[in-house]
Amino acid sequence: MMSPITYKLVIFALLACFLSGTNISARMKLSPDFSKDYIGSKTTGNPAHCLAAHRVGKIELAVANNGTFGVEYHPGDKSDCFTGESILFSCQYPKGSNVAYLFGGAFWIGAVVGRDTLVSVGADGWQWVYEMYPDEAPFGNMIYRSIIDPLKPEYENAVSEEDYISVYTDTFTDRVPNDFFGHPHQPLYIEVTEASYAWSYSYAEDFVLFDYKIKNIGQQDLHNVYMGIYVDAMICFDCFGSTNGFTDDLSGFLTAYPSQYGACEYLDTVFLAWQADNDGDPDIVFSDGQKHPCPNVVATRIVRTPADSLDISFNWWIGNGNPSLDFGPRERPGVGKLKEPFRDFRTGGLGTPEGDVNKYYVLRNREFDYDQIFTASIQPNDTLWLYPDQDLAANFADGYDTRYLLSFGPFDISPGQTLPISFAYIGGENIHTVPDNVTNLPDNPTQYLANLDFSDLALNATWASWVYDNPGVDTDGDGYFGKWRVCCTDSAILRIDTVQDNPLLLDTVWDYVSCDTFYYEGDGVPDFVGASPPPAPEFRLIPDNGSITVRFNGLYSETTKDIFLHKVDFEGYRIYIGRDNRETSFSLIASYDREDYDKYVWDNERQEWIIVDLPFTLDELRCLYGDSCRDEQFDPLSYTRSSRYIHPLFPDSQFYFTAHDYNMADLYSPQGIHKVYPDQPYPSSLFPDSARPDELTEEGNLKYFEYEFTIENLLSTVPYWINVTAFDVGSPETGLSALESSVTVGTQYAYPQRSPYLTNRQPDKVMVYPNPYRIDAAYRKRGFEGRSDSDRPDDRVRAIHFTNLPAVCTIRIYTLDGDLVKEIYHRMDKTDPNAIHDTWDLITRNTQMVVSGLYYWTVEDEYGNVQIGKLVIIM
Repeated sequence: MMSPITYKLVIFALLACFLSGTNISARMKLSPDFSKDYIGSKTTGNPAHCLAAHRVGKIELAVANNGTFGVEYHPGDKSDCFTGESILFSCQYPKGSNVAYLFGGAFWIGAVVGRDTLVSVGADGWQWVYEMYPDEAPFGNMIYRSIIDPLKPEYENAVSEEDYISVYTDTFTDRVPNDFFGHPHQPLYIEVTEASYAWSYSYAEDFVLFDYKIKNIGQQDLHNVYMGIYVDAMICFDCFGSTNGFTDDLSGFLTAYPSQYGACEYLDTVFLAWQADNDGDPDIVFSDGQKHPCPNVVATRIVRTPADSLDISFNWWIGNGNPSLDFGPRERPGVGKLKEPFRDFRTGGLGTPEGDVNKYYVLRNREFDYDQIFTASIQPNDTLWLYPDQDLAANFADGYDTRYLLSFGPFDISPGQTLPISFAYIGGENIHTVPDNVTNLPDNPTQYLANLDFSDLALNATWASWVYDNPGVDTDGDGYFGKWRVCCTDSAILRIDTVQDNPLLLDTVWDYVSCDTFYYEGDGVPDFVGASPPPAPEFRLIPDNGSITVRFNGLYSETTKDIFLHKVDFEGYRIYIGRDNRETSFSLIASYDREDYDKYVWDNERQEWIIVDLPFTLDELRCLYGDSCRDEQFDPLSYTRSSRYIHPLFPDSQFYFTAHDYNMADLYSPQGIHKVYPDQPYPSSLFPDSARPDELTEEGNLKYFEYEFTIENLLSTVPYWINVTAFDVGSPETGLSALESSVTVGTQYAYPQRSPYLTNRQPDKVMVYPNPYRIDAAYRKRGFEGRSDSDRPDDRVRAIHFTNLPAVCTIRIYTLDGDLVKEIYHRMDKTDPNAIHDTWDLITRNTQMVVSGLYYWTVEDEYGNVQIGKLVIIM
């Protein structure tokens, strides 16, 4: 059975057949027939096809190891090869909306090889030709990596929270059918190493970054190479139902968009090939009785090419089974950048490029097509563009089934040489904000375009480029940090104008003016590193009966510079506790944040109050706005939006203050997070190896950064998972909200039971609980068993607990007849908070469930001392 999305081709072909009377069988290929032997070299095994989904962020995007992304251009199974889950959408945005934003995408590359013009594509989008394949398993297997958990094997060499790495080539010719003109596939002999990266951070959750490394594995030079990203975005909920939702999409190109750093506005070059539904389907009620609007936009941005000066082309077209409906903008013969004669695709249409020669033409034609909405606005006397068929132009201009190719070149690749390309697939929310904007089409496209809101897409595109190449970071150490601007707030400029005729005040003004240098581009060397919260502090747990003390050291949390701000932006700590290690189980139990304040200034252009600076400390505000730096009467919170601060010298400068967080900054109260060494001065060195001995704890940590918090009133019989996170202040200049380290990474658990090794007390006798153990006691239902193993049956999560154990001992359970039921080797470090605790899962040494009865147990320590007790199990 075909997947629902595959019906897209069937529906459109039937429509084309109805409109033109052509024979559908002459134009359609639903899928290649791999049972045939096609001309070319043969493969030695089956390609290790793999499909995986980026799900960590807000955008859910499928990727494959055959030069495509999305599910429809993947010839294998449509399930995730790592999790086994079905992948229902090529792209779902936002995740969980059940709204599709992609049919399929593919990598294209063309070159001149000797006297031949050759092109290899991941998929061509209409003939269902796949020309790139991975090797057979295990050599062609996709690789998964992640930075989420340092303790897992996939952490090694990981770049993002979700890395997928693939290698494939265009040399598997026996699996490629002849093209539209009957020509066999001739490979370029390239090998592509593809990596895709995704993050969950708020600034990076709306895009996936792709990084390709293209290697010439052949023996001939590849000349005049052009590469491109082909995208067929399908934006709809019920795409193939009665609404035919895939038939009203629009394509266009966004060159630049207004951006802002603090109070300074500038035009940011974004270069985005975008696609959106023509109106976002705001009022359609679908078969489930619900509305499922699609008001968002998706786009492709090239962030790295093999050279700085390349020709870029943007071509969109409408591909149909009927040649008369096959359309794309074309330049007039002899004009444009190439000034070439008209190229006849020999397909009967102007849009879909069939065959290598036509594909190469589109890759290199240097056209920048007008936005689709302007199709009906092209006039007969237009000097650049061919005049579209007016019977169809209006229909195309208000939305159709459209795809585009964003390409660049030329360059050469010698045998053995590798060249890079990086791009981002980006989502932006709420492009449609003006009701009934679609009524401006096709007659008033300029007004329609002006009513579209690209702000979220442009912001996400900026962050994609910044994560790819961090601005202000000299990655290769050559002294170049990237492109920069100087930003001064509007209020500062107004203050300068106010006193420009008084030279005696000029120096005072410049002392007061707030100007900043910010980098908006990196040094050209990829980083693939995003803004991150301060590193979480190292901590340890000290359990006692009914309580757990959390001890942590915040040296690195409080001294690590933010990669984008280039300054320390630490704000505070939070302590979480949960009955298991699922994120939803954790609750905030304590927090600390520095005492600092946000300053709101009036923006004249935007007519609103904004934050343009990082938070100020109380001392900083007293020095700036108090009578002196020692003015203890100055209270920033006394200046509110209705009772603002007015500068005595510059009455145009008015602002007010709010607490940045909760300002829970008391580190000396034992009821909260507090310093272990309250009288310890700031260390002479931040490097423990260079600090004085009196500045160090017994463990070698700097005393100044030692903190603790005690969690009271805990049940001693159950474990508690605990974590300490660090968070930063965010960045008002870049629109970045505060970031916090992971609640679930680095968790530790402990039973609130007194450990003689950690409390310097005499050990108690070994105790066993629950005793008796009753099968009818519903321990799991009451939360005492299996909280972290919801997918396991009841008889595999049962637990009898042994506590007050020696750190090194052997536990043995016997029947009354003396038969050994189970032997447990307990080997723990004395500093481990769970050194005194272990469990038995009620499974015998023969891997069988234990039966009801009376048992006795022994605990033998490493010195031969033995304790004995009884245990009752009632099944």
